[in-house]
Amino acid sequence: MNRHPLTYGALTVFIVALGLLSRTAYITALLPGIINAYLGDALWAAMIFTGFGFLFRNIRTETSAILSLSFCYLIECSQLYHAPWIDAIRSSTLGGLILGWQFVWSDIFAYTVGVCAAALLEWAVKRNRRLSS
Repeated sequence: MNRHPLTYGALTVFIVALGLLSRTAYITALLPGIINAYLGDALWAAMIFTGFGFLFRNIRTETSAILSLSFCYLIECSQLYHAPWIDAIRSSTLGGLILGWQFVWSDIFAYTVGVCAAALLEWAVKRNRRLSS
């Protein structure tokens, strides 16, 4: 599949905006607690998937999903490591958003849901295009 970089760049930015919006009091008041607990992590993982789609336009959806999940899992596992230099990075807003603070098994589940949802959407769009042609 040849992904259009502008589309995937825009999707990445859109998902970032959704992720930041999902952390606001207005949105958290509207959604059930279980959704609030995992939405940000699932959107983060979906953003990683679209980011890989932006960077690697010709790789298969399955490959992009595996790379995205591996990246997400690696970041989560890195949260088991605490040294002053990496904790200093984590103490910044951007560093905390990217690296997180503590390893949580439920984040692995949220990442899997986010990447799978993004991959399924890509497959559906790809299939729809093929059927329309």
